Amino acid sequence: MRQSSVVSRRVAATAVSLVLTLGVAACAGPEDTGATGGTSGKAAGAPQRGGTLTVLNAEAQTDFDPARLYTSGGGNVPSLVFRTLTTRNREAGAAGTQVVPDLATDTGRPNKDATEWTYTLKEGLKFEDGTPITSADIKYGIERSFAAELSGGAPYLRDWLIGGDTYEGPYKAASDGKKGKGLASIVTPDARTIVFKLKKPEGEFPFVATQTQFTPVPKAKDTGAKYEEHPVSSGPYKVVKNENDGERLVLERNEHWDAKTDEERKAYPDRIDVRSGLDEAVINQRLATSTGVDAAAVTTDTNLGPAELAQVGSDKALAARVGTGHFGYTNYLAFNPKVKPFDNPKVRRAISYAINRTSIVNAAGGSALAEPATTFLPEQKSFGFTAYDHFPAGKTGDPEKARALLKEAGHPNGLTITLLHSTAQNRATSPEIATAVQEALGKAGIKVELDGQEPNSFNEKRWSVKDAPGFFLSRWGADWPAGGPFLAPIFDGRQIVTNGSNYNHAQLNDPAVNKEIDEINKLTDLKAAAARWGALDKKIGEQALDVPLFHPVYKRLVGKNIKNVVISDWTGVLDVSQVAVK
Repeated sequence: MRQSSVVSRRVAATAVSLVLTLGVAACAGPEDTGATGGTSGKAAGAPQRGGTLTVLNAEAQTDFDPARLYTSGGGNVPSLVFRTLTTRNREAGAAGTQVVPDLATDTGRPNKDATEWTYTLKEGLKFEDGTPITSADIKYGIERSFAAELSGGAPYLRDWLIGGDTYEGPYKAASDGKKGKGLASIVTPDARTIVFKLKKPEGEFPFVATQTQFTPVPKAKDTGAKYEEHPVSSGPYKVVKNENDGERLVLERNEHWDAKTDEERKAYPDRIDVRSGLDEAVINQRLATSTGVDAAAVTTDTNLGPAELAQVGSDKALAARVGTGHFGYTNYLAFNPKVKPFDNPKVRRAISYAINRTSIVNAAGGSALAEPATTFLPEQKSFGFTAYDHFPAGKTGDPEKARALLKEAGHPNGLTITLLHSTAQNRATSPEIATAVQEALGKAGIKVELDGQEPNSFNEKRWSVKDAPGFFLSRWGADWPAGGPFLAPIFDGRQIVTNGSNYNHAQLNDPAVNKEIDEINKLTDLKAAAARWGALDKKIGEQALDVPLFHPVYKRLVGKNIKNVVISDWTGVLDVSQVAVK
């Protein structure tokens, strides 16, 4: 996620959990397409239209308003109702990281310096009531996302659009006393054309145009904060029931959706019943048993754990129903060089050499659920992954090399440091990971005292410039599969926040790094940009400002009657828009 505001930073760190909860993005890793078709082959025959798909989730699909949802690629369940200018390519593996047209005829036409992007809408687009979708509807949908009453969505347009930083949405009276004023930086010269004028070059704008803020909203049907109860559909399904703020969400076909205008969504089921607030163990048990409606059920937010995977491993029928996915996400050890002894690069390098990634992976659930990392960028081409290991220590660490570096750093007898971690049982920033770090560093003469904090306190401390510790567990996930939203928030010195949530843990403010970020942002050739992001990652990695630990892997069950399982490297989870139930 690329941010330049306090709001952006506050939202960014929650994006990963939202990605997994909603099955959205952003917000990848090593290409793995092996499980994407595995379950579809178990139910005889090709995917067919009809039936009811049940979605069993732990977290409710709250704030079901396109302005308030934080999604990338259109989201998962949200993408069934809300179409956007662009969306993710609904294909398995690495092919799914590409941006493709949705409501628009293409992924956008930039001007020479990528400060202006123009889109043309497809012909024949309609809302669920049969009225045409126009560029004005998209403009209004974006503008209402700036209203304080509808906060929670992705912050990029507030930062990128000219005037976006001061615009307060269409509900509030402007300085001249007139309500409903729009953003002058969004221009609609006719019913099918929309133009965005940006403050600076943004070559990745087509990725941002996949977010639900780009959903068309008819102004006459806007009910403000109540719009989430019945948002007007532009997708293949419409909302017929929304109970307890998304705890129960029932979708049925939108008869005015035309598949000829939508090459991405298959929309096989007639009805989709999303039931949330369930215990994760119950969800996995129901999917495993697959009786009654659960035979045609999936989950978009519940993974299999180590114990459940052990059970699945001994049952071939169950194993055939497990989908494997990767999402652009890195778990790492963060250093704050403003705090001693982490101001000394040799101390940071010593810790890098001492880490035992085998024990870290085991603490994260084993090799089925985590893959060791030596790069900050995930291992995926779209991010610009460039392999490197500046501090090669093998699979289990090199404590002798670490001791030698400590001696050079003036600590011949070792040293004592404190590691901040969360008490949440998430196998990412939790006690299991912290203990594995403690044990590995102990072999190198580094005594680690653990400081476990409940999640809110943990986050407040690690995101604070004033109170940030010198050493803590952290993680980062991208809003879309590219290097920009991964590296810029963490290493762009202009994004250091002194009075809010700061994600630049090293407080790095290197003019050369900042300049390279700006230069890459100008590129509209995403392959060329990816190569530059990879090179920048490798260059920053030499400074040992963090220790990449692992990239997570997602394992999820589906019901026995589920067909056409597609898992892309954009989301890492099953795409409900592709699923068939018979």
